[in-house]
Amino acid sequence: MKITEADVWVVNLPLTNPFTSSFETKTGETRTVVRIRTDTGVEGWGETMWGAPVAALVRKLAVELIGTSPFALEAFHRKHHMVPFFHGYLGYAALAAIDVACWDAMGKATDQSVTDLLGGAVRDEVPITALITRADAPGASGAELAQALAEHTVRVVAEGGFEAVKLKGTKDVRGDVEILRALRAALPEVNLRVDPNAAWSVPDSIRAGLALEELDLEYLEDPCVGIEGMSQVRAKVRIPLCTNMCVVRFEEFAPAMRLQAVDVIHGDVYKWGGIAATKALAAHCETFGLGMNLHSGGELGIATAAHLAVVSSTPVLSRAIDSMYYLHEDDIVEPLVLRDGKLKVPDGPGLGVVVNEEKLTHYTAVNAREGDLTG
Repeated sequence: MKITEADVWVVNLPLTNPFTSSFETKTGETRTVVRIRTDTGVEGWGETMWGAPVAALVRKLAVELIGTSPFALEAFHRKHHMVPFFHGYLGYAALAAIDVACWDAMGKATDQSVTDLLGGAVRDEVPITALITRADAPGASGAELAQALAEHTVRVVAEGGFEAVKLKGTKDVRGDVEILRALRAALPEVNLRVDPNAAWSVPDSIRAGLALEELDLEYLEDPCVGIEGMSQVRAKVRIPLCTNMCVVRFEEFAPAMRLQAVDVIHGDVYKWGGIAATKALAAHCETFGLGMNLHSGGELGIATAAHLAVVSSTPVLSRAIDSMYYLHEDDIVEPLVLRDGKLKVPDGPGLGVVVNEEKLTHYTAVNAREGDLTG
């Protein structure tokens, strides 16, 4: 079986509500989608982060796929291992788009799910996290903001059946602490997390961390910048520290272990360059006794299905993963099933999702009109 062609699209899809972090407010997602076709009639679909810059890389890499087998992923990644060196996250994202499309094709060619190709399911449903931002309480501030977000979160948890809640933090450290106190008071049993995206200084991270210890947070994610800073915070605060910002390549794993900087690492198929790399990260985390979770970069159905296959087949991924899937107004595949705060793992061949090519065409046209969404 040989790859005969590859097609690439860039799509824009809206979010149901604005999504605010410490550095941006998003109203939608721009994603790059790829389809490979083979001489046996098998198709494989992939999807990754961002738009035009990644799509250009995918198109360049896809030319070299022609005439190769989708099963030859080790050779593909070895040949292009310098792409992330020159292109950073964009390079990892481009490689992952093709990687996922090849896994989808391999599954369809063998009539197996990607989950089964990865070792089989240890779970059939994957809990996801309720993601809370200040945009969920427009116009509110101070104590009113904390109370409004607590009331909003109670409704989200009740309606969606979520077991975990994550607050996207801001540069307002004191305000974030007050919001978390209000959330804990309103939801004493929920698994609670906060992610300031490294917006806090080391001193502020320590002060806030000490103040938050009584709230029994599941973890504190990237309060400050870098492995050194995280190590200083971890030495003073008795809350597990999580990262998807200071350990994002295998080269950073050993320094983080030596400095005892983190307790949980967030993987991501699209930030780590593919499915096998994410599984390798899981093996590293298990070997060193760390927890692991998955980051969300705004995955639509294709990318979410790949994440679900990884989680389903990886025992260490036992927490509610981050997923923005439920925050999108629409999708380019038949919708994944969300019930009681959990996404059902597709069980069809490959990724188990069916692309709606009319919607793909529609949202490609939206991107052509709007350009890539940057916030």
